[in-house]
Amino acid sequence: MGLFDRLRGNGHPRVAFIGIDGVPYSLLTEHREEFPAFAALAEEGVAGEISSIVPPESSACWPALTTGMNPGETGVYGFQDREVGTYDTYVPMGNEVQATRVWDRVTDEGRRATVLNVPVTFPPQRNVTRMVSGFLSPGLERAAYPDDVREYLESIDYRIDVDPKLGHEEDKADFIEDAHATLDARFEAFSHYLAEDDWDLFFGVFMTTDRVNHFLFEDYERDGEYREEFLDFYRKLDDYIGRIRDSLPDDVTLIVASDHGFTSLDYEVHCNEWLREEGWLSFQTDEPQELGDIADETRAYSFIPGRFYLNLEGREPRGSVTEEEYDDVREELKGMLEELEGPNGKPVVERVVEKEDAFRGDHDEIAPDLVAIPAKGFDLKSGFKADSEVFDTGPRNGMHSFDDTALFVDDPDASIGDADLLDIAPTILELMDVEFSRGEFDGASLV
Repeated sequence: MGLFDRLRGNGHPRVAFIGIDGVPYSLLTEHREEFPAFAALAEEGVAGEISSIVPPESSACWPALTTGMNPGETGVYGFQDREVGTYDTYVPMGNEVQATRVWDRVTDEGRRATVLNVPVTFPPQRNVTRMVSGFLSPGLERAAYPDDVREYLESIDYRIDVDPKLGHEEDKADFIEDAHATLDARFEAFSHYLAEDDWDLFFGVFMTTDRVNHFLFEDYERDGEYREEFLDFYRKLDDYIGRIRDSLPDDVTLIVASDHGFTSLDYEVHCNEWLREEGWLSFQTDEPQELGDIADETRAYSFIPGRFYLNLEGREPRGSVTEEEYDDVREELKGMLEELEGPNGKPVVERVVEKEDAFRGDHDEIAPDLVAIPAKGFDLKSGFKADSEVFDTGPRNGMHSFDDTALFVDDPDASIGDADLLDIAPTILELMDVEFSRGEFDGASLV
């Protein structure tokens, strides 16, 4: 450790968090010989499978992970949410996250944070040393703070995300090449700012793992055409994690975690089409395009992933379900979801969670009434075009899972047990000796 390393951080312990979006714990632990860096991290620290959140979707997961609060507090329930009192919808960005981010707690204590490529952080904050926003950013020019960051990132061909359209091609060669290039540039940027910045908290996310899983996970899990290419990508990720770990000074604890797990995909399930065929959803136009096109008699509608809303009188502008009917109607819909079977005769839904069991906070007006957690092999989609089959297939062969989420902590005194995503933020603060009260989080420190 050099003199500069000893002087950094004002003598306080530091944390480097590396996110690996959508990486299942089983993938890393069932192939220890393939992934020696992860194996060493587990052996010398602690590692385990943790639970994601409801719903296990990146737009909801990363605000929850970075705040230690459930979506009822963050105000972000998924990739698309509904404006209160209207049928207007929006894509939540970083400034829609209502709970306090872990790096804000760090900077409030007078300490420094570098934040790179975290999903749902656009526009970049200016109270940190530097921030490059991740998934949902419109482009690098507006996603990087301060301005000189963009020039450096452009010089290394940094990209915020892989081009997912390449994954739609039958030949995945270009997609795989783009995924490697994206991963390489991300690692180069992480390595650069890990060394250059005077940080107490470094928080960076590899999201390309999620993209590779969406388009190649069945190849891995069922010995498909691209299984070796899939493993090659993860061998490179393992190498990069090992090199990051080796570069960290002694006063830094490394945490590596995913936001949800992954499994193979057999069928996409178009939930609004299912509701339409079952008589729960109808439209006031022959060519519906959005939520606002639903007809007055609609009793329920759906957003991804597996979120179901009753068209409730007094909450939705043209609600048809009264408060008195709410419990019975919701129970009926829940029962139908639990009984739904796919073309293969298997149950589509593993369980259905009622909103009061999943969410606590101030955003009840936009919380889903039910969240269906799909069984393995089914991905619950939405859409309001009324032109699809209920069960369909697409270019993706992998889907998110609630279980099999990964957590590695390079501290043998940590205890993972039955941890979940909400425990990560308070664990970071505990490791950094940043004071907080237990009641400030939905999770708890694992140290």
